[in-house]
Amino acid sequence: MPGKAELRRFWIDLHLHTVLSPCADLGMGAPEIIARCRDEGIDLVAVTDHNHAGNFAALRDAARKGDAKGEERPVVLPGMEVQSMEDVHIVVIFETGERARAFQDWLWLRMPPILNQEDIFGYQLVIDHENNVVDQEPILLVQGAQYTVDEIAARGMESGAIVIPAHLDRPSFSYEVVLGRLPENFPCSAVEISPRVSHADLEGWKARYAGRTPVRSSDAHRIEEISRSRCTPMLLAEPSFEEVKLALSGKMGRKVLFP
Repeated sequence: MPGKAELRRFWIDLHLHTVLSPCADLGMGAPEIIARCRDEGIDLVAVTDHNHAGNFAALRDAARKGDAKGEERPVVLPGMEVQSMEDVHIVVIFETGERARAFQDWLWLRMPPILNQEDIFGYQLVIDHENNVVDQEPILLVQGAQYTVDEIAARGMESGAIVIPAHLDRPSFSYEVVLGRLPENFPCSAVEISPRVSHADLEGWKARYAGRTPVRSSDAHRIEEISRSRCTPMLLAEPSFEEVKLALSGKMGRKVLFP
């Protein structure tokens, strides 16, 4: 367990899509995302395609290439943006690929067998770190699994994941617009406010969810949407899953510096 350590600011993006999400631009390949994160000085990024964690390995392996010290830069975490049966989006992020796959196996027990139509929704490409296509997901990913958002959040928290209701301010696919105000006992690690919210409006969201930790992530579907201005700075000992979890809960001096 981390204890006393020198803490400094790191830039964290906990919500980002790749070419596996049919709504993402085909420029969202592994080397391109990693290069953009490095250019922007982003230290940790979570790969959160819709209902699927299949491109985590591609970004992790790309992050390990091209670094002078052979380190993973940025640090890449596996996750997914899950769509519930009510059509609420919730980001679930894991420490390891194995835990993400186990959660996905559970999720897909109730994934409707609706096939993707590429001409309507877009491609769903599983790639390697050099953007070679190794598979295409035939089941439509932008649909709701037949679990409630409460069941998804509870399962994620029980699995030790970081659980974040996505873009609460958006007029679609948010808990707020579908079900109303997030209950005080809803199980989650933080709440996400999208980059579209101004600093003035952000104060209102902070007051509305006093006691919750607000974060901002890029929710990038295009390369140009990846930037520090759309991320959350955090005070950490290092960019890692465990350190981010501590910051979201405000423990051991780790904390979220947004806004």
